[in-house]
Amino acid sequence: AVSAGGFHSLALTADGAVWSWGDGGFGELGHGDQHRQLQPKKVEALAGQHVIAVFSGRYHSFALTADGSVWSWGDGDYGKLGHGDLQNQLLPKKVEAFAGRRVIAVSAGEGHSFALTADGVVCAWGKGEYGRLGHGEDLLNKLLPKKIEDWVRE
Repeated sequence: AVSAGGFHSLALTADGAVWSWGDGGFGELGHGDQHRQLQPKKVEALAGQHVIAVFSGRYHSFALTADGSVWSWGDGDYGKLGHGDLQNQLLPKKVEAFAGRRVIAVSAGEGHSFALTADGVVCAWGKGEYGRLGHGEDLLNKLLPKKIEDWVRE
């Protein structure tokens, strides 16, 4: 699997290893630094995790593991990493807001992120401007994943 972000790329190999390359200015490569990588480099911090999918946003990255856990790293602006703060993460960090839930898909946008759980719940977090999170009139940024409550039915 591969995922192209704004200025970086991720790949997941058959053996479950995550590789990243490109611009690392916000830690989105997951190597513990902010250096650029001109060739794919293995994300060692995810060794031992059974990663089944990778997702890259503009300056942030996600990994989904077989147990339904979500890991995020990179630019923390707007809370888009889902850790309850605005901090950049130079290494993959587990999104604890999903403890006890099994996530089956993730999507990373420019300033916001989404997850779909096995029981059909869609959560959104990060930059709320323009209603991009789907939380109705609440346009505030969300630092933690929040369930989208209402679906418009025509």
